[in-house]
Amino acid sequence: MQTFAPLTASPSVVLPVVCSLTQAFVSCGHSQPPTTGVHCPESPHALHPQVFVPPHPLVSHWVAVARNAASPPPMFRAALAELGRLLIYEATRDWLPTLEGSVATPCGTAEVTFIDPGQPVKVVPILRAGLTLLESAATLLPSSQTFHVGYRRDEETLVATPYLNKLPASFTPEDRILVTDPMLATGGTMRQVIQDLVDRGAAPGMIRIVSAVCAPPALKLLADKFVGLKIYTGIIDAEVNEQGFIIPGLGDAGDRAFGT
Repeated sequence: MQTFAPLTASPSVVLPVVCSLTQAFVSCGHSQPPTTGVHCPESPHALHPQVFVPPHPLVSHWVAVARNAASPPPMFRAALAELGRLLIYEATRDWLPTLEGSVATPCGTAEVTFIDPGQPVKVVPILRAGLTLLESAATLLPSSQTFHVGYRRDEETLVATPYLNKLPASFTPEDRILVTDPMLATGGTMRQVIQDLVDRGAAPGMIRIVSAVCAPPALKLLADKFVGLKIYTGIIDAEVNEQGFIIPGLGDAGDRAFGT
Protein backbone atom coordinates (compact mmCIF):
# COMPACT_ATOMS: atom_id res chain seq x y z
CA MET A 1 0.00 0.00 0.00
CA GLN A 2 1.29 3.42 -0.93
CA THR A 3 2.12 5.76 1.95
CA PHE A 4 1.54 9.48 1.57
CA ALA A 5 3.59 12.26 3.12
CA PRO A 6 2.05 14.40 5.90
CA LEU A 7 -0.47 16.94 4.74
CA THR A 8 1.07 20.17 3.49
CA ALA A 9 -1.63 21.35 1.06
CA SER A 10 -4.36 23.81 1.93
CA PRO A 11 -7.58 22.44 3.51
CA SER A 12 -9.39 22.86 0.19
CA VAL A 13 -7.21 20.26 -1.50
CA VAL A 14 -8.78 16.82 -1.72
CA LEU A 15 -6.44 14.25 -0.21
CA PRO A 16 -5.69 10.95 -1.90
CA VAL A 17 -7.28 7.97 -0.31
CA VAL A 18 -4.61 6.33 1.86
CA CYS A 19 -6.58 3.41 3.15
CA SER A 20 -9.31 1.27 1.66
CA LEU A 21 -12.38 0.03 3.44
CA THR A 22 -11.20 -2.72 5.77
CA GLN A 23 -12.83 -5.97 6.63
CA ALA A 24 -13.98 -6.43 10.21
CA PHE A 25 -11.55 -7.75 12.78
CA VAL A 26 -12.98 -10.62 14.75
CA SER A 27 -11.94 -12.80 17.62
CA CYS A 28 -10.78 -15.75 15.47
CA GLY A 29 -12.50 -18.24 17.70
CA HIS A 30 -11.30 -16.79 21.00
CA SER A 31 -13.73 -15.82 23.74
CA GLN A 32 -12.67 -12.16 23.64
CA PRO A 33 -12.06 -9.76 20.73
CA PRO A 34 -8.41 -9.24 19.80
CA THR A 35 -6.47 -6.57 21.66
CA THR A 36 -3.42 -6.92 19.45
CA GLY A 37 -3.10 -6.17 15.79
CA VAL A 38 -4.27 -9.58 14.59
CA HIS A 39 -6.22 -9.14 11.36
CA CYS A 40 -9.12 -11.54 10.84
CA PRO A 41 -10.85 -10.61 7.57
CA GLU A 42 -14.39 -11.85 8.20
CA SER A 43 -17.79 -10.23 8.09
CA PRO A 44 -18.48 -7.34 10.50
CA HIS A 45 -21.53 -9.34 11.54
CA ALA A 46 -19.22 -11.75 13.35
CA LEU A 47 -18.63 -8.92 15.84
CA HIS A 48 -22.13 -7.48 15.90
CA PRO A 49 -25.06 -8.89 13.94
CA GLN A 50 -26.27 -5.39 13.06
CA VAL A 51 -23.10 -3.45 12.22
CA PHE A 52 -22.80 -1.88 8.78
CA VAL A 53 -19.70 -0.50 7.03
CA PRO A 54 -20.84 1.16 3.77
CA PRO A 55 -18.56 0.07 0.89
CA HIS A 56 -18.32 3.53 -0.63
CA PRO A 57 -15.06 5.23 -1.71
CA LEU A 58 -16.19 8.55 -0.20
CA VAL A 59 -16.49 6.89 3.19
CA SER A 60 -12.95 5.53 2.81
CA HIS A 61 -11.69 8.92 1.68
CA TRP A 62 -13.06 10.87 4.65
CA VAL A 63 -11.84 8.21 7.06
CA ALA A 64 -8.38 8.70 5.53
CA VAL A 65 -8.55 12.48 5.98
CA ALA A 66 -9.65 12.07 9.61
CA ARG A 67 -6.89 9.55 10.35
CA ASN A 68 -4.14 11.83 9.06
CA ALA A 69 -2.42 13.35 12.11
CA ALA A 70 -1.46 16.35 9.97
CA SER A 71 -5.07 17.31 9.23
CA PRO A 72 -5.68 20.62 11.07
CA PRO A 73 -8.85 21.02 13.18
CA PRO A 74 -10.98 22.58 10.40
CA MET A 75 -10.14 19.78 7.98
CA PHE A 76 -10.55 17.08 10.64
CA ARG A 77 -13.93 18.47 11.63
CA ALA A 78 -14.98 18.70 7.98
CA ALA A 79 -14.00 15.07 7.45
CA LEU A 80 -16.16 13.94 10.36
CA ALA A 81 -19.01 16.12 9.13
CA GLU A 82 -18.87 14.46 5.71
CA LEU A 83 -18.63 11.01 7.29
CA GLY A 84 -21.64 11.82 9.43
CA ARG A 85 -23.63 12.90 6.39
CA LEU A 86 -22.81 9.73 4.47
CA LEU A 87 -23.39 7.38 7.39
CA ILE A 88 -26.65 9.03 8.44
CA TYR A 89 -27.85 8.70 4.84
CA GLU A 90 -27.19 4.96 5.06
CA ALA A 91 -28.66 4.64 8.54
CA THR A 92 -31.94 6.25 7.51
CA ARG A 93 -32.31 4.55 4.14
CA ASP A 94 -35.15 2.20 5.18
CA TRP A 95 -36.02 3.80 8.50
CA LEU A 96 -37.69 7.18 8.10
CA PRO A 97 -41.50 7.38 8.39
CA THR A 98 -43.21 8.56 5.21
CA LEU A 99 -46.52 9.96 3.98
CA GLU A 100 -48.04 9.46 0.54
CA GLY A 101 -49.75 12.35 -1.23
CA SER A 102 -49.97 14.36 -4.40
CA VAL A 103 -48.69 17.76 -5.50
CA ALA A 104 -49.38 20.04 -8.40
CA THR A 105 -46.37 20.37 -10.67
CA PRO A 106 -46.09 23.05 -13.41
CA CYS A 107 -47.30 20.39 -15.85
CA GLY A 108 -49.82 18.33 -13.92
CA THR A 109 -50.29 16.28 -10.74
CA ALA A 110 -47.71 13.90 -9.29
CA GLU A 111 -48.01 11.20 -6.66
CA VAL A 112 -45.28 11.87 -4.09
CA THR A 113 -43.75 10.63 -0.86
CA PHE A 114 -42.83 12.96 2.01
CA ILE A 115 -41.02 12.38 5.28
CA ASP A 116 -43.69 12.42 8.00
CA PRO A 117 -43.17 15.63 10.03
CA GLY A 118 -45.31 14.23 12.81
CA GLN A 119 -42.69 11.60 13.69
CA PRO A 120 -39.41 13.48 14.09
CA VAL A 121 -36.20 11.50 14.53
CA LYS A 122 -34.75 11.95 18.00
CA VAL A 123 -31.06 12.82 17.54
CA VAL A 124 -28.73 12.30 20.52
CA PRO A 125 -25.15 13.57 20.04
CA ILE A 126 -22.71 12.59 22.79
CA LEU A 127 -20.77 15.74 23.62
CA ARG A 128 -18.64 17.06 22.55
CA ALA A 129 -17.28 15.09 19.63
CA GLY A 130 -20.67 13.69 18.65
CA LEU A 131 -21.66 17.13 17.38
CA THR A 132 -19.16 16.90 14.53
CA LEU A 133 -21.02 14.07 12.82
CA LEU A 134 -24.12 16.26 12.60
CA GLU A 135 -22.62 19.43 11.11
CA SER A 136 -23.46 18.55 7.48
CA ALA A 137 -26.46 16.33 8.14
CA ALA A 138 -29.24 18.82 8.85
CA THR A 139 -30.68 18.61 5.35
CA LEU A 140 -30.87 14.82 5.54
CA LEU A 141 -33.42 14.94 8.34
CA PRO A 142 -36.37 17.15 7.39
CA SER A 143 -37.97 16.47 10.77
CA SER A 144 -35.84 15.94 13.87
CA GLN A 145 -35.37 16.86 17.52
CA THR A 146 -31.96 17.05 19.19
CA PHE A 147 -31.25 16.03 22.79
CA HIS A 148 -27.68 16.54 24.04
CA VAL A 149 -25.87 14.29 26.49
CA GLY A 150 -22.36 14.83 27.80
CA TYR A 151 -19.98 12.29 29.32
CA ARG A 152 -16.47 12.69 30.69
CA ARG A 153 -14.18 9.65 30.75
CA ASP A 154 -11.65 9.15 33.53
CA GLU A 155 -8.29 8.68 31.80
CA GLU A 156 -7.12 6.15 34.41
CA THR A 157 -10.20 4.00 35.05
CA LEU A 158 -11.75 4.60 31.58
CA VAL A 159 -15.12 4.92 33.34
CA ALA A 160 -17.37 7.64 31.92
CA THR A 161 -19.57 9.84 34.09
CA PRO A 162 -22.36 12.12 32.84
CA TYR A 163 -22.13 15.90 33.21
CA LEU A 164 -25.10 16.87 30.98
CA ASN A 165 -28.37 15.13 30.22
CA LYS A 166 -31.05 16.85 28.12
CA LEU A 167 -33.04 13.71 27.33
CA PRO A 168 -36.81 13.90 27.68
CA ALA A 169 -38.47 12.17 30.62
CA SER A 170 -39.71 9.37 28.38
CA PHE A 171 -39.65 7.87 24.91
CA THR A 172 -42.10 5.55 23.21
CA PRO A 173 -41.09 2.18 21.73
CA GLU A 174 -41.94 3.64 18.32
CA ASP A 175 -39.53 6.58 18.58
CA ARG A 176 -36.66 6.51 16.10
CA ILE A 177 -33.46 7.51 17.89
CA LEU A 178 -30.12 8.32 16.25
CA VAL A 179 -27.04 8.47 18.53
CA THR A 180 -23.76 9.96 17.28
CA ASP A 181 -20.24 9.55 18.66
CA PRO A 182 -17.11 9.40 16.43
CA MET A 183 -15.36 6.68 18.42
CA LEU A 184 -16.64 3.37 19.78
CA ALA A 185 -13.63 1.94 21.59
CA THR A 186 -14.50 0.09 24.80
CA GLY A 187 -18.19 0.91 24.45
CA GLY A 188 -18.59 2.00 28.08
CA THR A 189 -19.98 5.45 27.36
CA MET A 190 -22.29 4.27 24.60
CA ARG A 191 -23.59 1.46 26.80
CA GLN A 192 -24.60 4.00 29.44
CA VAL A 193 -26.32 6.22 26.88
CA ILE A 194 -28.26 3.37 25.26
CA GLN A 195 -29.26 2.00 28.65
CA ASP A 196 -30.54 5.44 29.65
CA LEU A 197 -32.61 5.59 26.45
CA VAL A 198 -34.03 2.12 27.07
CA ASP A 199 -34.82 2.96 30.71
CA ARG A 200 -36.88 5.90 29.41
CA GLY A 201 -38.94 3.66 27.16
CA ALA A 202 -36.97 3.44 23.91
CA ALA A 203 -36.76 0.12 22.05
CA PRO A 204 -33.21 -1.04 21.18
CA GLY A 205 -34.41 -2.07 17.73
CA MET A 206 -35.40 1.55 17.01
CA ILE A 207 -32.00 2.98 17.99
CA ARG A 208 -29.22 3.49 15.45
CA ILE A 209 -25.65 4.53 16.22
CA VAL A 210 -23.46 6.48 13.81
CA SER A 211 -19.72 6.38 14.51
CA ALA A 212 -16.62 7.12 12.43
CA VAL A 213 -14.45 4.31 13.85
CA CYS A 214 -15.34 1.24 15.92
CA ALA A 215 -13.36 -1.45 17.72
CA PRO A 216 -14.28 -5.04 18.65
CA PRO A 217 -14.68 -4.52 22.43
CA ALA A 218 -17.42 -1.93 21.92
CA LEU A 219 -19.19 -3.94 19.24
CA LYS A 220 -19.23 -7.08 21.35
CA LEU A 221 -20.40 -5.24 24.48
CA LEU A 222 -23.29 -3.57 22.66
CA ALA A 223 -24.30 -6.72 20.78
CA ASP A 224 -24.46 -8.72 24.01
CA LYS A 225 -26.44 -6.03 25.83
CA PHE A 226 -28.92 -4.63 23.28
CA VAL A 227 -30.63 -6.96 20.83
CA GLY A 228 -31.67 -5.24 17.61
CA LEU A 229 -29.41 -2.20 18.00
CA LYS A 230 -27.87 -1.15 14.67
CA ILE A 231 -24.47 0.51 14.18
CA TYR A 232 -23.24 2.38 11.10
CA THR A 233 -19.51 3.09 10.97
CA GLY A 234 -16.82 4.17 8.55
CA ILE A 235 -14.30 1.52 9.55
CA ILE A 236 -13.56 -1.15 12.16
CA ASP A 237 -10.07 -1.22 13.69
CA ALA A 238 -8.62 -4.22 15.49
CA GLU A 239 -7.18 -2.86 18.69
CA VAL A 240 -7.86 -0.73 21.78
CA ASN A 241 -4.78 0.16 23.82
CA GLU A 242 -4.44 0.42 27.60
CA GLN A 243 -5.41 4.09 27.49
CA GLY A 244 -8.71 3.22 25.81
CA PHE A 245 -7.77 4.60 22.38
CA ILE A 246 -8.51 2.77 19.15
CA ILE A 247 -5.37 1.73 17.25
CA PRO A 248 -4.65 3.05 14.64
CA GLY A 249 -7.89 5.02 15.07
CA LEU A 250 -7.79 8.78 14.70
CA GLY A 251 -6.78 10.06 18.13
CA ASP A 252 -8.94 12.11 20.48
CA ALA A 253 -11.78 13.24 18.21
CA GLY A 254 -12.93 16.06 20.49
CA ASP A 255 -9.47 17.54 20.91
CA ARG A 256 -8.69 17.31 17.23
CA ALA A 257 -12.04 18.74 16.11
CA PHE A 258 -12.00 21.75 18.42
CA GLY A 259 -8.26 22.29 18.84
CA THR A 260 -8.38 22.00 22.65
